Amino acid sequence: MKGEFTVDESFKLIVTIVNKGKASKVVAAGKRAGAEGGTILLGRGTAKRSFLDLLGINFEPEKEIILTLVKEDKVNDVLQVIIDEIKLNKPGNGIGFVINIKGLTGVIHLLRMQGGI
Repeated sequence: MKGEFTVDESFKLIVTIVNKGKASKVVAAGKRAGAEGGTILLGRGTAKRSFLDLLGINFEPEKEIILTLVKEDKVNDVLQVIIDEIKLNKPGNGIGFVINIKGLTGVIHLLRMQGGI
């Protein structure tokens, strides 16, 4: 299994959760800041429902989750551009956070770019 799995901690995962329709802006912002791309997943929020339920209006808050894998030295730049583009510091625009990567596979092109193989 040599070369198929690495415990390279030089990559981080930026997770951004935004309202449906905003994911392409997040991916574009990440690319401008040096990310290679992103993966978009669909989701549904679980926040308290408003008075719309009392009126009988079915409201399901749809979300998009964007996974952006970046080198550790680019994390702050990529996250800041996403924050600025989507206005994540304003309530209701979404959230973003970074997760440490302990193991990585399937991204051999990124490892080659960094000179790891």
